Amino acid sequence: MKAITVIPGQAGSVRVEEVRGPEPGEGQVLVQGLLLGICGTDAEIVEGLEHGAPPPGRERLVIGHESLGRVLESPAGSGLAEGDLVVGIVRRPDPVPCEPCAHEEWDFCRNGRFTERGIKERDGYGAQRWRIEPEYVVRLDSGVGDRGVLLEPASILAKAWEQTDRFLTRTSWRPRVALVTGAGPIGLLAALMGVQRGMEVHVLDVADGGPKPQLVADLGGVFHTGDVTGIGVEPDVVMECTGHGPLVFALPEVATPDAVICLTGISSGSDLGEAPLELINRELVLKNTVIFGTVNAARRHYQQAAADLAKADQDWLDRLITRRVPMEEFDAGLRKEPGDIKVVVDLTL
Repeated sequence: MKAITVIPGQAGSVRVEEVRGPEPGEGQVLVQGLLLGICGTDAEIVEGLEHGAPPPGRERLVIGHESLGRVLESPAGSGLAEGDLVVGIVRRPDPVPCEPCAHEEWDFCRNGRFTERGIKERDGYGAQRWRIEPEYVVRLDSGVGDRGVLLEPASILAKAWEQTDRFLTRTSWRPRVALVTGAGPIGLLAALMGVQRGMEVHVLDVADGGPKPQLVADLGGVFHTGDVTGIGVEPDVVMECTGHGPLVFALPEVATPDAVICLTGISSGSDLGEAPLELINRELVLKNTVIFGTVNAARRHYQQAAADLAKADQDWLDRLITRRVPMEEFDAGLRKEPGDIKVVVDLTL
């Protein structure tokens, strides 16, 4: 079969090659790969940056962690059947395990010994067939179709909203206005989940061209560009999806008292600029503001995200997938074109 592989730490090493089919020891469920989502983590691995590690004893890693496939074989009692549309969970608990990993909360792993498919020490889903353990498979509603490739990024936002909701229980006051910073796939999925919660949603992005403004409007949200301090929005909840340091530092100033600010983005640069730390400290303390970061997702977040995608407008979700490329053009898919939101690889081509 064909697979997309890379030598982590070596730029320019990505290629499509013939590899052996998945061995039964890699999991009891055999899946035909259909689509593979591309994200910034994949780009960093291909560029030889900090992310990426091959399986022990190997040089090359099968890349890809945003999966969509169809079950070819599954064991009795697994809850899966031939033809089911499925997504594979990315992270696996550490072998010790730490306390969170022992309770299926590997997204909160405390010792860093977790593994991740397509990223850290486990082959990913960028192959025409892959195997997986039943407990790490999430079955999708058949009506979601190809839009199921959005499940892994959606799981990140399902966790972000879950954790935000927990922080909001500290008071009887309930939020009404949400601000999402960044209108990429993560930001738009954050906006979708905010609307599903009945909130007034505003989305801030650096550019007002392409499909993003209309996608936000069709959700019932309001699209903005410019400086966050000048758009006239006072959010109760912020989903920060850019990792842009100066923007992050400005959020406590514009947020309402008792606000919750969730950081999902990581800066790609080392120069975050000068932060007015004393002012930020004052804003956080006097306004009872919570700022927290979140990464990865547990099984329950995948399940929550699957429910969110199933009840969303499917035509709207379709419009998030703006470009499809064959396996041989994976490298080209990493380079954003005007109008791109989510680029996916068709593993059947």
